[in-house]
Amino acid sequence: MAQLPQGFHKVRMELAREKDFPEGSKFFGYRFVAPLKEDGHIDAELWAKHREICRVVKFRPDEADEVGHLVRRPGGSWAFRYDISGNDDDEAGYRFGDEKFEVGEYISVKEDEEMHTFRVVSVEAD
Repeated sequence: MAQLPQGFHKVRMELAREKDFPEGSKFFGYRFVAPLKEDGHIDAELWAKHREICRVVKFRPDEADEVGHLVRRPGGSWAFRYDISGNDDDEAGYRFGDEKFEVGEYISVKEDEEMHTFRVVSVEAD
């Protein structure tokens, strides 16, 4: 990918501790591009101007990566959408608009009707 516009960051989140993974897992997670304000919150205005570059990759062991987009849903919530035609459910971020995407922060994502928590392990500006 070419250099990202000012304010955009590459974020990597990995599965945090949960029942089946008491130590978490670096093999379950997301890599995505998002515009972040200085305080680590998603910049909705900047997202609206460059939504096509706000891509997400969902990675899991023994599965092909799923590639999609960071989208803003009606009402202002955020989600990852892999089916651009809109037939599949989005993976909703729990209060993404309120979360700070900074290393060490915990972020929740609803996948297949289950909430999972991920830890931000890297945030890089281009």
